[in-house]
Amino acid sequence: MNLFYQPRIPEGILYLDADESRHCVRVLRHTVGDNIRITDGKGFFYDAVITKADDRECQFHIENKIAQPPRDFFIHIAISPTKNADRIEWFVEKTVELGIDKVSLIECDNTERTYLKKERLEKVAVSAMKQSLKATTPVIEGLLSFQDIVTSHEASKFIAYVDQQNPDHLKNIALPQKSYLVLIGPEGDFSPEELTLALNNGFQKVSLGHSRLRTETAGIAACHILNLTNS
Repeated sequence: MNLFYQPRIPEGILYLDADESRHCVRVLRHTVGDNIRITDGKGFFYDAVITKADDRECQFHIENKIAQPPRDFFIHIAISPTKNADRIEWFVEKTVELGIDKVSLIECDNTERTYLKKERLEKVAVSAMKQSLKATTPVIEGLLSFQDIVTSHEASKFIAYVDQQNPDHLKNIALPQKSYLVLIGPEGDFSPEELTLALNNGFQKVSLGHSRLRTETAGIAACHILNLTNS
């Protein structure tokens, strides 16, 4: 089943935007009377029938509204942008497919890139949401300072730090049904000062395994571990 996206359905907008209309009508060859499924990205699916098959503005009538059951946990990954923007886009795509609620970009002492197009990441997130048949788009938060992110108030706060003397694996200490924040550093890792600041603000230092992981791989691993913790 193909899933279409119209975030303004709650405002009464009953047509697909130009890109979605083109895909629906020109690529998939849908026509008047066809049944389609749409999400608003806010937790709801809509069963709809096409009333006007225009590849610039495909109009529809809603027949049914279905709420996707909410999750009883919340995953927030704060990650340092990578030098190659494609790698962060890949991280966003895969974590949305796995299940993530919020992504924040953070500027660390060793961050190699301090600018990414938030709109591009949001577009990647929407595409991955549709691909994985989800009804909620995660929040994508633009670049924050490390100081700002460590003052967050999630219930369970972790910092993934490359340290051979770090025996606590995330899978062994994360409890289910919590609100999580995991900090993922740049390729040069967090500085000792950043680690100290995080620990002083209630973060726990955790390992993601014996292998040394790239930034985006570490973020995906943390997201997957937390989803498995709640499976």
